[in-house]
Amino acid sequence: MVNIAIIGASGAVGQELLKILQERNFPCDSLRLFGSSRSAGTSYTFNGQSYKVEELTPEVSFECIDIAFASAGASTSRRFAEQITKYGTILIDNSSAFRMDDDVPLVVPEINPEDALSALSTGSRHIIANPNCTTIILAVVLQAIERLAHIRRVHVATYQSASGAGAQAMLELEEQYRQLVNGEQPTVNKFAYQLAYNLIPHIDVFADGDYTKEELKMFNETRKIMHSDIRVSATCVRVPTLRAHSEAVWAELEKPVHLTAIREAIAHAPGCELVDDLSRCGNKPRPLDGDAADCCHTGEKLPYPMPLYFSGKDNVAVGRIRKDLADDNALTFFCVGDQIRKGAALNAIQIAEYLLDRMHK
Repeated sequence: MVNIAIIGASGAVGQELLKILQERNFPCDSLRLFGSSRSAGTSYTFNGQSYKVEELTPEVSFECIDIAFASAGASTSRRFAEQITKYGTILIDNSSAFRMDDDVPLVVPEINPEDALSALSTGSRHIIANPNCTTIILAVVLQAIERLAHIRRVHVATYQSASGAGAQAMLELEEQYRQLVNGEQPTVNKFAYQLAYNLIPHIDVFADGDYTKEELKMFNETRKIMHSDIRVSATCVRVPTLRAHSEAVWAELEKPVHLTAIREAIAHAPGCELVDDLSRCGNKPRPLDGDAADCCHTGEKLPYPMPLYFSGKDNVAVGRIRKDLADDNALTFFCVGDQIRKGAALNAIQIAEYLLDRMHK
C-alpha cells in the first residue's frame, strides 16, 4: 500500500487519474489532492471516501508521500518538483517540463518500462516524465512494427480533439455549437480560432522551421522513448471532436514486411487493438440504430478506428493498414487513442504499477 498525491486534481487528467486508480484497484493507503487556490476546497469522492483539494503552496510537505502524479502544467511542475521529491517521493509528471532532460526517463510502459527504474536510484532526481499524448499514441503502435523491421522515417498528420486543451476547451467546443445553432457569435478563448465546424492546423506555439512545439515533441520524444534514430515529421491539427486523438501515419521500414505480419504484430502488441476489417464497412452509410448501433458502441465490429467509439478506452485502436503506394518499404495506417486515458492518466498509472511490481520482487 502506498501514499498517493495528485497535483492538478480538478483538471481533466486529474479527474481521470482518480477514476482509473479506483478502476484498477491501485494499492492506495492514503490520498492527498492538490490544486490552485481556485480549486482548493473542492471535494471529490474516491473509494467511497470524500477528499478535499488542498492548495499547493511552498509550505506543503511531501515527506509521507510515496508517489505524486502531477498534471498542472510545466510551470507548476518546475516550481514544485524539488519540493515534491525532497524526501524521496517519486514524481510522475504529465507536463513537458522534464521530458527531454537527460537525467529524467521518458516512459511508455509498453515500450521502455525499465527506464523508469533509474528514477529510484540513489542520486537521481526521482522524476519520471509522461510523454506527450500524441507521441504515446503513435509510439505504442510503432513499437509493434519495430519488432519486425527497423523504422527509418515516419510522416504523421494528427487529428487532435478538444480534450487535448483541457476540460474547459471541451466545454467551449460544446458551447460554440450551441451558440452557432442559435445564431449567436461563438465564444473563442481556448483556441486560436473558432473550432466548431472548423480545423485548426496549429497546436502549441510555432518554433524553428515553422513547426509547432507539439510537432517537434513527436520528433524528439519518439526517439528518446524508442532509443532509436527514427525521424518523425508531423503536422498537428485540432479538430472539432470532444475526446480521443486520431493519427494518419506513413512509416518507412528498412525492409519490406508483409501486411499479414504487421496486422498480427499489432493484434498481439500490448496497448494496441486491431480494428481493420473493411468487409464490415461496405460502401453505404451505416444506420445508427438497432444492431449497427450496438456494434459501433462496443467498438468490436467497426471496420476501422474512430474517435467517437474509442473515447474512454485503454488501448490504441489501429486500422486502415495498407502498403504505401509511394514507397515499397513503407506502410500507412490510421490509429485512435483516448488522449486523457492512454495519452495521459493511464500511462502515468501504468508507470507507477510497474515500479511497485519491481520494488516487490
